Amino acid sequence: MENLAAMDLMRSEKMTFVQLIIPVESAHHAITYLAQIGLLQFRDLNADKSPFQRTFVNQVKRCAEMSRKLRFFKDQTQKAGLLPSPRPASQPDIELEELEIHLAEHEHELIEMNANSEKLRQSYNELLEFKMVLQKASDFLVSRRSHTTAQDTELNENVYSNDNYSDTASLLEQEMQPELSNQSGVRFISGIICKSKILQFERMLFRTTRGNMLFHQAVADEEILDPSSNEMVEKIVFVVFFSGEQARSKILKICEAFGANCYPVPEDVTKRRQITREVLSRLSELETTLDVGLRHRDKALTSIGFHLTKWMNMVRREKAVYDTLNMLNFDVTKKCLVGEGWCPIFAKTKIQEALQRATMDSNSQVGIIFHVMDAVDLPPTYFRTNRFTNAYQEIVDAYGVAKYQEVNPAVYTIVTFPFLFAVMFGDWGHGICLFLGALVLISKESKLSSQKLGSFMEMLFGGRYVLLLMSIFSIYCGLIYNEFFSVPFHIFGGSAYKCRDASCSDAQTLGLIKYSDPYPFGVDPSWRGSRSELPFLNSLKMKMSILLGIAQMNLGIILSYFNARFFNSSLDIKYQFVPQVIFLNSLFGYLSLLIVVKWCTGSQADLYHVMIYMFLSPFEALGENQLFWGQSVLQVILLLLALVAVPWMLFPKPFILKRLHTERFQGRTYGLLGTSEVDIYEEPDSARQHHHEEFNFSEVFVHQMIHSIEFVLGAVSNTASYLRLWALSLAHSELSTVFYEKVLLLAWGYDNLIIRLIGLAVFAFATTFILLMMETLSAFLHALRLHWVEFQNKFYHGDGYKFKPFSFVALADDED
Repeated sequence: MENLAAMDLMRSEKMTFVQLIIPVESAHHAITYLAQIGLLQFRDLNADKSPFQRTFVNQVKRCAEMSRKLRFFKDQTQKAGLLPSPRPASQPDIELEELEIHLAEHEHELIEMNANSEKLRQSYNELLEFKMVLQKASDFLVSRRSHTTAQDTELNENVYSNDNYSDTASLLEQEMQPELSNQSGVRFISGIICKSKILQFERMLFRTTRGNMLFHQAVADEEILDPSSNEMVEKIVFVVFFSGEQARSKILKICEAFGANCYPVPEDVTKRRQITREVLSRLSELETTLDVGLRHRDKALTSIGFHLTKWMNMVRREKAVYDTLNMLNFDVTKKCLVGEGWCPIFAKTKIQEALQRATMDSNSQVGIIFHVMDAVDLPPTYFRTNRFTNAYQEIVDAYGVAKYQEVNPAVYTIVTFPFLFAVMFGDWGHGICLFLGALVLISKESKLSSQKLGSFMEMLFGGRYVLLLMSIFSIYCGLIYNEFFSVPFHIFGGSAYKCRDASCSDAQTLGLIKYSDPYPFGVDPSWRGSRSELPFLNSLKMKMSILLGIAQMNLGIILSYFNARFFNSSLDIKYQFVPQVIFLNSLFGYLSLLIVVKWCTGSQADLYHVMIYMFLSPFEALGENQLFWGQSVLQVILLLLALVAVPWMLFPKPFILKRLHTERFQGRTYGLLGTSEVDIYEEPDSARQHHHEEFNFSEVFVHQMIHSIEFVLGAVSNTASYLRLWALSLAHSELSTVFYEKVLLLAWGYDNLIIRLIGLAVFAFATTFILLMMETLSAFLHALRLHWVEFQNKFYHGDGYKFKPFSFVALADDED
C-alpha cells in the first residue's frame, strides 16, 4: 500500500512554516509579487497592536481615502445614468502618489460642478414654480375680480351700518377695525406646495384664520425635479385670499412650516404679463446653461469611468499590500521587515523566484532571506480543487474544515452524495429534467461566472456539477425502480408474470403468476398497480436502505483506520478501530448478511423475530426462521463479540495513555543543571520551547466513555437513520403517482379540451414546483445529514482551519 501513488484530494497539501527577512526597499515589491502567485499565508506578528499603532498606518489611511473618492465617482456615475467601462482603458501604469493627485483634482472639479449645478437647478425650479404660479393665479384673479369688488362693498356697508358691530364681529374683524380704512380690500398670497401636503395645509389655514379666508388650488402643469431625491414631484398651485396684516403673517408662517414656496403676483394684468415674459426668458437661458453644465459633467464622468475599474483595483490591491505589511515586524536595526507564514511545500520554488524578482526590480543591494522554520502550531489545511471538485469540498467544509493531513471525506462524497440523493429521488423522468437544467448551467458557465448573480442563483450555479451527478444517478435509480413520472415501462424486455388463465381480463385484481426468468434490470413493470406492490416495494427499499447504510458506516470506520495509521496512532487502531468494526458488524453486519441470504434463497424467515430473539433468547432454536446451518451458534458468538467490544473500547486506552505519560516524563524534573540556563535564553514564542501539559486522567477517561457510548448508541440510531432513504423514496413515488393518476389521468378522462389543458397545467406546476424543487431540496438536505452525521462522525474531526493565502484573486472575489 505504501507504494501506491498519493491521491490529490485524499489528504491536504503538505505545508511548511517559513520566515522572510525583507529589506525595507524591497518590501512593497515582495508582498505584491507574493500576492500575485497567492501561495503564502502570512501570520500577524503585531496582533497585540491596534491598527493605529502599526507601521504603515498612514499609507492605509491614504488608500482608504482614495477608496472613498473612487466610491464617490462611482455613485456619481450611476446617479448620472452612465455605466462605468467594464474593460479598463489601456494606459501606462501610474504611481500611487500620482493617482492620489489625480483623484483629488477630479473630486474637487466634480464637487464644484455639482454645487454650481445645484444652484442653477434651484434657480430653475424657482423660476419654473414662479411661472406656473403666475399662470394659475392669473386665472383665479380674473375670475374673482368682479365677485371680490361686490364682496368688499357689502362688507363696508355691513360694518358701518351696524351699530352693534363690536358685539357681533369676530376677533379678527375687531382687530382689523381701527385700520379698516387703510385695508379696505381683500388681499391674497400665492404659492406652490407638494401635492402630498395640500390637505393638511388647507386644514391648518382654515383653523388658524377661523375660516376667514378663501382657498383656491390647481394642479401644476409640469412636475418639478427634486434635487435631493432626483425624482419628479407633483405640485399644487394655491392662492389664499384673506383680510388683515395679522392673518397675512400667520399664513406666511404656515407656508414656511409646510415647505410651501410663496411668490408675489401683481394684480395689474400688464405687470403680470411683463413678469411672465421675463421669467420665460430667464428660464430659457437657465435651460441652456444647465444643459451645457450637465454635458460637461457627463463628459468628465465618462473620462473617469474609462479608468474607474482599473483605479479601484489598483487602490484595493495597494491597501491590501499595506495591510499585509502591517502584519510584519521590524528587526532590531529597523532596516528589515520580518514576516512569518505558511506555504505549501510545492510552492517554495515559486515563492523564491518571486522574491528574487522583487529584489531585482527594487534595485536592492541586499537579497531577501527565505528559510524554513519549525512550528508548534498546527498547519492550515489546503486542498487543490477544480471546478468539478470544488462544490463537493465546500459541502464537507460547511460541516468543518479537515484537520491537517486528515482523510478528506470529499473524495468519497463525490460519488456517495449524489447516489444517496438518487436513492431518495429515483425517477428517470425527473432525473432527465434535472439533467437538462444542469446542462444549461454548465453550457452558460463562462457567461454566468462573470455576472453578479442573486443568492439563490449563485448557490445553484456553484453546485452545477453536483446537480449533474445527482441527475445522472437519479436516472440510474429511476431505471432500477422503473419509474418515469411514476409510470413503468417495458424497457428491458417483457414482464416475467402473466395472467393465471386465458380468460384473465383484470390482472391487477385476479393476480399474476411467474412464467419466465426475472426481469433483467430493475423492478418488473407488472408490480405496478398490483395488490402486493406496496408491501413488495417497501420491503425492497427498506432492506436496501439498511445495506447501503451499513456499507457507508463501515467505510467511515475503515477510513478511521487510515487516519490512525497515517498519524502512527497504534492505540486508535487496537482500541478504537478493531472493537468498532467488531461491534457494528456483529449486530448490523449480521443483519445485512441475513437480508442477502433471504434474497438469494427466497426464504420466508421473519428477520424481525430473528434479531429480537437474538438478544432475548440467544440459545433458543430458530425453527422456521433459520436461514442457514449453524446460524444459532453464529448468533451467540456475534453477541458475545459485541458485548466484549464495548469494554474494549472504553477501558484500555485511558490507562495506557496514563502509563505512557508517566514513563515519558519520569525523571524530567531531575535534569542537568545546565538545562535551566539553556531554557532561560529560549524565546517565549519559540517553536523549540517545551510545552509540559499536565495529564488529566479523569478528563481522558470521561472523553473516552462519551466516545464509546456515542458509538454504541449511534450504531443503532445511525442505522435507523438510513431508513430515511426508504421513506423519502416511497414519498416521492407516491406523490408522483397521485399527481399522475388524480390530476393528469382524471382530467384526460373528460372529453373537454379546457379541462384537459387545466389538468395538464396543474400537473406541470405540481411536477415542477413540488417534485422538482421541494423534493429535490428535501432529498438534498437528507443526503447532507447522512454524510455529516452518520458517515463523517466515524472518522472525521473537522477541527482544522483553511489555508487563506494573501492573493489578489481572492481579494477580487471577496469584493464581488
